[in-house]
Amino acid sequence: MTETIDHTPETARQADPFPVKGMDAVVFAVGNAKQAAHYYSTAFGMKLVAYSGPENGSRETASYVLTSGAARFVFTSVIKATSERGRFLAEHVAEHGDGVVDLAIEVPDARAAYKYATEHGATGLQEPHEVSDEHGTVVLAAIATYGKTRHTLVERSGYEGPYLPGFVTAAPMVEPVEKRFFQAIDHCVGNVELGKMNDWVAFYNNVMGFTNMKEFVGDDIATEYSALMSKVVADGTLKVKFPLNEPAIAKKKSQIDEYLEFYGGPGVQHIALATNDIVASVRAMRAAGVQFLDTPDSYYDTLGEWAGETRVPVETLRELKILVDRDEDGYLLQIFTKPVQDRPTVFFEMIERHGSMGFGKGNFKALFEAIEREQELRGNL
Repeated sequence: MTETIDHTPETARQADPFPVKGMDAVVFAVGNAKQAAHYYSTAFGMKLVAYSGPENGSRETASYVLTSGAARFVFTSVIKATSERGRFLAEHVAEHGDGVVDLAIEVPDARAAYKYATEHGATGLQEPHEVSDEHGTVVLAAIATYGKTRHTLVERSGYEGPYLPGFVTAAPMVEPVEKRFFQAIDHCVGNVELGKMNDWVAFYNNVMGFTNMKEFVGDDIATEYSALMSKVVADGTLKVKFPLNEPAIAKKKSQIDEYLEFYGGPGVQHIALATNDIVASVRAMRAAGVQFLDTPDSYYDTLGEWAGETRVPVETLRELKILVDRDEDGYLLQIFTKPVQDRPTVFFEMIERHGSMGFGKGNFKALFEAIEREQELRGNL
């Protein structure tokens, strides 16, 4: 394995050619947005805050906006496809199943961001334009990325509404949780075809000024049967991090191969959610029906020898199947859900960081073996 770490000086970060403020929203196209919103309200402890649908002028789609701290998910389904956008969403769900169509990024200046991106090779999908209502004005633009995913560039400093113009404040679907399960989006992982990872790394380098944060290749990111390669790109402040995976040649079908087959091409594989208390979150989510990947007890037998002491006792980690990784900066705790829809595609990660800005390098083998056990059960290994 080779691991590289970005040591860009702070002065260079301040001169970022494509400044961002953070992730604005992860937008899903789903078959039934109302049911999806209910699931994420109950199982992920999120709070419904905004809605757009026929009742307030959106005749073609229904969209539900849920938040947990700074994390925002938007679930959209088609009621009746009469426009190009409606047909795109309907076809997307038919071809890919429920999945992410937009990794929206908040920027201080959408016009400048779009101009820089398109001048450096990005395909523009939507030129900068203003949308307004009684709460103010938002500037939106959009560029294409891997597969049918897009990045909407959102400039919302002049807006005080619940989400975007066209949305109204909505009451929670269920009783809000006393303590939220997570407070932010840590990173979003994309799967691309064999041989395309470096192309997309170069895209983010050139088009958005992102830097290479980490790189994982070689035997330590492989099991006996399958392998993959991964590189991580991030903006100058490390607020937006996009790991990019591609399959590697191995004896059997990798998790990336399985995703590409069932998703029907490149797309967002998983979303990592930052939590301050992974133990409480995992307990609550399990109780609400979320299924997590299993980890053999043998993983925990020698955990203390190489991972050191963490704030969570080993026996609690063993009970909840939480993984640990440590690097020169600290440690992290992480766990992965099983796919959250019938297709073995999109899943989630819960991550609690204590200094470490890594991605669980020491857990790759255990994680991939856990995924392979699930692939074998599905008959896809």
